[in-house]
Parts: sequence; C-alpha cells; structure tokens
Amino acid sequence: MSREQDKEVPLVLHPDAFLERRFNIPVIGHPLILPELDEGELKEARVDIVESEKAFPIANGLIHTTGEIERKIPFEKGFPWAEAKVNGNWITYPFRDDQGLVIKLKGKGLVVISGCAHAGIINTVEYAKEIAGTDKVHAVLGGFHLTGRLFDPIIQPTIDEMKRIDPDLCPCTAQAGKQ
Repeated sequence: MSREQDKEVPLVLHPDAFLERRFNIPVIGHPLILPELDEGELKEARVDIVESEKAFPIANGLIHTTGEIERKIPFEKGFPWAEAKVNGNWITYPFRDDQGLVIKLKGKGLVVISGCAHAGIINTVEYAKEIAGTDKVHAVLGGFHLTGRLFDPIIQPTIDEMKRIDPDLCPCTAQAGKQ
C-alpha cells in the first residue's frame, strides 16, 4: 500500500447522518425504510469522520460545507412525512443533515452546490450567502427536490426567488428570463 493510500479520507457530515430514517406517507399505508449510512463500514474504509452541525471549511478554506441550513423561507417546508428514530422513537424529522457546498470565486461570486436541498434551494442559497459573507451568486447547481404534487405549489415561488437572487448560471427555469 502506498503512503497516499494509507491516509484517512475526511468526510464532513452532520451528527444526525447516522440516524435510522423512513418515509411514512399515509397513502402508501406503511413506512418505507431508507438506506442507512454505516459508520462502521466508513471507519473500516479508513474514512476520517468529521461531525459538524455548522459550516465547515475544507480544501484549505476555499470551500465550505453548509452544515445545518437555516430554514427561513416560509414556502420551503421540507418533507412532512420524513421521520427518524431518535432515542428509540420515530419522530418527524426535517433532514437537518442535508448539506451543500459553498465556493467563493474571486471576481465572480458564489457557486452553491446543493445535496438534495431538503431545506429548500432558496434556504440553501441564502444560507450560503451568510456563510461566505457576500450576496453575489455566480452559480446554483445540484438537486432541488421539486418534483411531485407535494412540491407543485412551491415551484413558481422558487423560480421567483431564484430570479431575485439572479445567479449567472442556474440549470433551472430562472434562466429563462436571461435569454
């Protein structure tokens, strides 16, 4: 094994990342268990687990994880049927451990890469702006989680807010106004 392969690989995640989870959607009639992240397997693979609820610098501070994203946008409510097992009990759980990456490009602004945007893509971008201390957003990429009837009512408000944020690049309908 080379010296490079012998190094542990850092993985920054929220302390809740190892919780058991499920979707308890009433129309299905039974909970759907979600795959779990196995801490033991990660450690066996020589992963250095770094737990943080807050934004965390990586790549010598050039990139930050978002940590737990503040939820301030009223129309972004997450998944009402998502649950996690905490202290042996299933509770409603808003995916507090969803994270994104924030990169501040000199002269351009922020590149915000969302995970699944369970907190909402607008909440994610607004929180990224707080972390980086700038309002200029260059690009927004990643999962927006806006499919299905549950999310239909928030698609237009999301587009309107993304237009207000006015990123230079965004693979979404907010770009329609820039042509």
